Amino acid sequence: MGCNFMFLFFEGERMSQKNLTSLPVYGKALELCNMSREIASYVSFNKDLLKLYQSKSLRDHIADALLTDAILIPQQIAQAEQASSYRERMRRASFIGIMIRNINSYCTGLEKDGVREKEYLDLLRAEIKSFRSSFKKWRKALSGDSRQG
Repeated sequence: MGCNFMFLFFEGERMSQKNLTSLPVYGKALELCNMSREIASYVSFNKDLLKLYQSKSLRDHIADALLTDAILIPQQIAQAEQASSYRERMRRASFIGIMIRNINSYCTGLEKDGVREKEYLDLLRAEIKSFRSSFKKWRKALSGDSRQG
């Protein structure tokens, strides 16, 4: 389960990863995704990340949610970039904002579940903060985009 997407298809069009990676927010989203995957792998009791949802462990469920939201962020950025309507771009951006808040909450949940390596969670929080800065600039550019419709 990786965070890199070679090609993304939307409504019959192909958008290459090269186009997306020229966006700073997309690069930050991939970094956030990769770090989340590493932390989920480290803190979970079930080392098969594709089966975390089957676990009876709260920690595994939190790790699964962390990973799911982190994977969705670059996908939502790509879909927002391809959206033809202003409303759809803002809907995707809003969804990303929710996922960012969720990831912060998952860090707190993992701490409360007894993860002792808080420095890893602090690194993830720092990555979220860095992503959020890039995200705000990108969202502002989206809202000022001339494709409004």
